[in-house]
Amino acid sequence: MRRPFWVALGVGFGAAGAIMVSRWTRRQVQRAKPTSIAREARSGLLDLSRLVAESVEEGKRAADERERELRAKHDVPGPGAA
Repeated sequence: MRRPFWVALGVGFGAAGAIMVSRWTRRQVQRAKPTSIAREARSGLLDLSRLVAESVEEGKRAADERERELRAKHDVPGPGAA
């Protein structure tokens, strides 16, 4: 009675392992396809361009704020003042 139990248990674990490995392999193959790689690269570039645009905008805001502080400190009129 013990031997058939362990054989059945081994076959069950073997089948489950084979299914898990085949699914993992299929996912890895999908990830390695050129379209997937291109999609990931495009997404990364879009994220990078958004970060650069936000950084530039933040830099402009900081420069404008600093300019206003310096003009107020030294009593210099703004560019539109006559």
